[in-house]
Amino acid sequence: MNVVLISTYELGRQPFGLASPAAWLRELGARVTCLDLSREPLAEEAVRAAELIAFYVPMHTATRLAVALLPAVREMNPRAHLCFYGLYAPVNENYLRGLGVDTILGGEFEEGLAQLTRNPPARQTSTISVARQKFRVPDRRGLVPLGKYAMLVMPGGESRTVGYTEASRGCKHLCRHCPIVPVYNGMFRIVERDVVLADIRQQVDAGAQHITFGDPDFFNGIGHAIPLVEALHCEFPRITYDVTIKVEHLLKHGDCLSKLRDTGCLFVTSAVESVDDAVLERLAKNHTRADFLRVIGLFREIGLTLAPTFVTFTPWTTLASYCELLEIVREQELIENVAPIQFAIRLLIPAGSRLLELAEAREIVGPFDDAALVYPWRHPDSRMDALCVRLQETVNAAEKMKRPRARIFEQIEEAVYESFAEGEPQRLARRPMPVLAPRAAIPHLNEPWYCCAEPTGDQLISISATTKGARQAHDFV
Repeated sequence: MNVVLISTYELGRQPFGLASPAAWLRELGARVTCLDLSREPLAEEAVRAAELIAFYVPMHTATRLAVALLPAVREMNPRAHLCFYGLYAPVNENYLRGLGVDTILGGEFEEGLAQLTRNPPARQTSTISVARQKFRVPDRRGLVPLGKYAMLVMPGGESRTVGYTEASRGCKHLCRHCPIVPVYNGMFRIVERDVVLADIRQQVDAGAQHITFGDPDFFNGIGHAIPLVEALHCEFPRITYDVTIKVEHLLKHGDCLSKLRDTGCLFVTSAVESVDDAVLERLAKNHTRADFLRVIGLFREIGLTLAPTFVTFTPWTTLASYCELLEIVREQELIENVAPIQFAIRLLIPAGSRLLELAEAREIVGPFDDAALVYPWRHPDSRMDALCVRLQETVNAAEKMKRPRARIFEQIEEAVYESFAEGEPQRLARRPMPVLAPRAAIPHLNEPWYCCAEPTGDQLISISATTKGARQAHDFV
């Protein structure tokens, strides 16, 4: 069988979601073409010859881009069996069915794709599987070289080639805004250590100097995570890595953080989301502002870099609470640690979101917008929506000009305080901020991370700018 696996966007990473199923399908004898349209053109000849075309949709932006590409793909090949797989496939099943998608796969999708390759069903099917499966070593043959993806920027400006792998999937936790929850519902699955190490090994052979672990929470399985990084460091002592871990787990397993540092971890990303305890409770994050401050102190003590991420604009964020966030970031000297786009992230409420369990959330959302794949909402204070748009524009423009994070942060502060009306206490009480002294940059990836956010039309165009060659005559943004 001729199979085409398509990724439209995966945060500047070489797609694990193509390489992993490619190994399964090639093992069955399928002829597999992997296309990452964020980095390469759409191979029309492969699409026309395909019997199965499967789109990998791990996130909101990837799904919108894939949906926009469907008419062109269907025109090229009206006979192929169409599949969408990944987190955003099952939650958008009804909409995708209406677009002619034949098979929907969520959760552990490799076995489902293998079954589809063995025997494509004559009718539409949908499967969410969280069953344990024995992973294969991802097959990265035919993928765009690692050097074409996001790079690690080190202090002093050195760039390192980045590989990407996953040591687990799903998550034990039930954060209300998280897109993982509707699919995994508190379950997570381990990728066997030998498989992860073999995947890292082949990426190091291909030039990787740093590895990003894409697990939703690297400490979901602490007994798996620590032996894994110890083995990684033993085999590749010069390879560095980064991971993502919840605030809750950073405190619970604080005694393991020095082990991360000593095995080559350069930074830990943590979805802090807010410094407003009322917002954190609504999101069911299971941590508080005080917990976040404790984690900051813990990281300073250990000598490990923390990279917080935020959902800065929610229906419950106020101008005052936004100012509190900026004050904490400045006071805690975290400006260089936070990607500027994090100050302009707007809460996404997709299909299946647990936020809709809250009556106050149901009251503010409009009818589900199929094309946007979200429940739209407006802030009760219109200044917040206007500020969000202004900050998105400010950050996008500043990053195109390669302005330093400290300067962008000052622009954000200025925009926020200008949003207060004349005579409001916060505006009257504002004192001139001292000019921020230059600081050494921290290690960071050079492609911004959009998570749990609702991209604007301009952001979608920006995100997919590198796909112009892929679109050719089919402009799908």
